[in-house]
Amino acid sequence: MSSPSAFALPWYRTLSSNHWFVFTVASLAWLFDCLDQQLFILARDNAIKALAAPGTDALVLKQLSGWAQSIFVAGWALGGLIFGSVGDRIGRAKTLSLTVLIYSLCTGLSAFAQDITQFMIYRAITGLGVGGVFGLAVALVADSLPDHARPKALGLLQALSAVGNVTAGACAMALSGMDPMVSWKYLFLIGAAPAFLCIFIMIRLKEPAKWVAARAASREAGGKAMGSYGSLFGEAQWRRPAILGMILCVSGVVGLWGVGFFSGALIGPAIEKALRAQNLSPAEITAGKQWWTAANLIVQNIGAFFGMIVFSKLAAIYGRKIIFAGGFLAAFAVTIFFYKNFQTKADIWMTGLMGFCQLGIFAGFAIYLPELFPTRLRSTGVSFCYNVGRFIAATGPITLGSLQKMLGDKAIAALPATADAVAKADAQLTAFRDAACWLACIYFVGLIVLPFLPETKGRPMPE
Repeated sequence: MSSPSAFALPWYRTLSSNHWFVFTVASLAWLFDCLDQQLFILARDNAIKALAAPGTDALVLKQLSGWAQSIFVAGWALGGLIFGSVGDRIGRAKTLSLTVLIYSLCTGLSAFAQDITQFMIYRAITGLGVGGVFGLAVALVADSLPDHARPKALGLLQALSAVGNVTAGACAMALSGMDPMVSWKYLFLIGAAPAFLCIFIMIRLKEPAKWVAARAASREAGGKAMGSYGSLFGEAQWRRPAILGMILCVSGVVGLWGVGFFSGALIGPAIEKALRAQNLSPAEITAGKQWWTAANLIVQNIGAFFGMIVFSKLAAIYGRKIIFAGGFLAAFAVTIFFYKNFQTKADIWMTGLMGFCQLGIFAGFAIYLPELFPTRLRSTGVSFCYNVGRFIAATGPITLGSLQKMLGDKAIAALPATADAVAKADAQLTAFRDAACWLACIYFVGLIVLPFLPETKGRPMPE
């Protein structure tokens, strides 16, 4: 319990040195996790080109890139389900250390892949480690910090993930002058290096007192399940928030990974067109395109940082559900605006606006999900809700590609027989815009489920 005087001070001034240590380690683990995610997005296409057989068709390369993304995200989902449960059973600190080791090691190994198959395997295993971190980091902070500081600290933890994303963009910008068939290896090596530092810090990390007490109570109660999916779904008290919370997360996760993070497919052609108009050499165009793609990621995540801070503050004042509702509506509207209106590199500010709205919602997940489950099921419940959506999001690249192809084929068929390659490319780009707008409707799923979830503002954590 916090003393009454604690509430007169800013939340961050009421924390002890141990509270800050726990928060810092958990935040670094998630920050480096997000760094690795974004480095993969930036390096994926070039890695596929470098590892594919010479002369592989461009359409096949695009499909392989989509499969690499899907395999990574599916591994992420599975890892979240596995390690969330393990974290409740053996401890948040131990399991968090294991997941960081997995994703850092396999990110580094990705740089040494000799062919597409090896690359896909490394990405799948990396996904397992990446997927476990969010639920564990959130549960660790939720169980360790005082109740009055918990929501704001969790919102900040999620906001700091944008720093990892921005760092990834800065790394890609620094390597933009390098041969893209080589630079992707360095991006993966960069992704491995800082994560290893977290392992040494975690040696000092202790399990939260709440978790230790919950494990003792579980043993006294005859072994009431810690981290059991049977308990999560076998008890109506936890089954309802687990299922509804999962549907809530599906909306945000699919919107981001199925639509938001594919903005490069729209921005790339626009940037290339602008660079060609400057009469640059092919090498300069390639370097410029890499630089602007990285800049786009940085702008998106600067917007995301402020979006998550704003969401956290508003959720603390007005409650979780009403801000989620506003967040889903804003994400839908801004996604449509972006995909309909982005034309040139001067419009890159639109990416920041989309990041503000799409990723702002994720601060809500960090704050709200641990408030739905007891200590013995907290990591399991949070990981289940947050990561099941990954299985659906894993189909996002395939769905987006299929929808784009269907709309593109229809648009090209409507062109006159004399249409040239430029007209056909424009028709396909318009089809991509339309496909992304249709997929943005996933945000309405979150709106539909909100009325059936509890408001947790001002309520004690369930036990």
